[in-house]
Amino acid sequence: MAWEQGSVIEERHRVRRVEDDVRGDRARHDLAEDAGCLRHRLRVQPDPRAVNGGNLALLMDLRLRGLSHLDPQVVPLPNGTEVITRVDRVVDERRVPQGAIGRVVATHPEGLDVMLVGIGVVRYQRDELSPRKLGQVRHAERRGAAWDALTPCIVLEAVVGSRAWGLAEEGSDTDRRGIFALPFPWTAGLASPPLDLVSTDGSASYWEIEKAIRQALRADPNTLELLFVKSARALDPIGAWILDARAAFVSSAVYGSFGRYALSQLKRLAQAQRLAEHREHVLDWLADDPSLSLDAVAHRLAAMSPRAAPTEADRVLMAKEHIKQLYRSLHDQGLLPAREFTCLVTFAREGRRDLDLSRDLRPKNAYNLVRLLSNAIQWLRTGEVDLEARGPLKEQLLAIKRGAWPLDRTLEIAEALTPELEEARRVTPLPRHPDVPRAEALLRRIREEVARRHLEGTPGPLGKDAPAAPVAVWDEGPGQESPGEGDDA
Repeated sequence: MAWEQGSVIEERHRVRRVEDDVRGDRARHDLAEDAGCLRHRLRVQPDPRAVNGGNLALLMDLRLRGLSHLDPQVVPLPNGTEVITRVDRVVDERRVPQGAIGRVVATHPEGLDVMLVGIGVVRYQRDELSPRKLGQVRHAERRGAAWDALTPCIVLEAVVGSRAWGLAEEGSDTDRRGIFALPFPWTAGLASPPLDLVSTDGSASYWEIEKAIRQALRADPNTLELLFVKSARALDPIGAWILDARAAFVSSAVYGSFGRYALSQLKRLAQAQRLAEHREHVLDWLADDPSLSLDAVAHRLAAMSPRAAPTEADRVLMAKEHIKQLYRSLHDQGLLPAREFTCLVTFAREGRRDLDLSRDLRPKNAYNLVRLLSNAIQWLRTGEVDLEARGPLKEQLLAIKRGAWPLDRTLEIAEALTPELEEARRVTPLPRHPDVPRAEALLRRIREEVARRHLEGTPGPLGKDAPAAPVAVWDEGPGQESPGEGDDA
């Protein structure tokens, strides 16, 4: 009996080790291409003792056939996708030949706006563009397929952004955020389901329920704002359960995730502003004198930079690295055709008019950080939060958003709020930690409800009418032996 119990325990441990191996390998899966079919690959190596007394080490491939027949001409092109034009176009009496490289910056019913290197923003129809990289085709295909299949499974939704914070102006976007549930078949198989849904234009994004709960437990600002904004509405009883339990996620951790985070990002803004000023100087010098070498520009930049360095040579080396980072960054933004100094020189002379503020330096980012800081103080001090800006704070935020206040003044406001943040943390009525048991009970209740709807065939997208789940197909990899082949006689 003791031997039998020991064997059972040993077998359980062996199974757990194999399961751990599966989970570890699954997390490291990569895309493979075989016979024209793109698949996710997972390698599993069972314990040799389980097959013929240890004589056979069996390798098996699990390939998820969900990305076959990709057509680069029809997959969605989300904002940020690098593209190549397929037609000639005339812009301001200048011919833009096919093959120009750009990046999608906006999506409209009439077409897509593309930022072209050295040209500016030009509108194209979808069939006039191709994704520049195959990986982007795969990503767009997966993202589009997930959106089409799972948007009926959204259980909670809210309007967020400036329209929710009381800071909208004419032309402000309408941004939506929410939570969706995965139908039971999507969680019961081997295929890893999507945990995010994002619209093509990026204006709407939704998280899978477990992901949203984990984010809320660590006081993620975007998730907590979704749960507490006045526009939040349940589209399913599951969404109502989440709203009823939202207090479980609130803790004094908002001090760090809202307050200290905002302060640190504002300091980074100040640094980014200094770098942007250096960028302007570099482009001015190259526009005035294209014959300048990289070393010559680096010496000029080193002479005006306030950054400390052990020696003058170190200062020049740091300046040279900054210039290299500049043209690499512009290339990554689709503004330079190559990561080369010569391309930067050409850009300074011809394409600079199209250079926009970096995302970090846009007033929208600065005002949002001040808003987060103010929300943290209110939440810590009172235990409650009103995410809509009012009174003098609203006027300050609108002034920052419109660019009426320089960044230095915005930083002064943030520094003035720092003592209030620390005092609010000291007297806060919020618990130190979120209510994890209540959050876990919520997740279990939701999982059980989704399973019940599936098993009982309840009408709706989480029951009888659920979208078809991705199919996992067992398949032996090329050159791999089938089970039983190659055994020693």
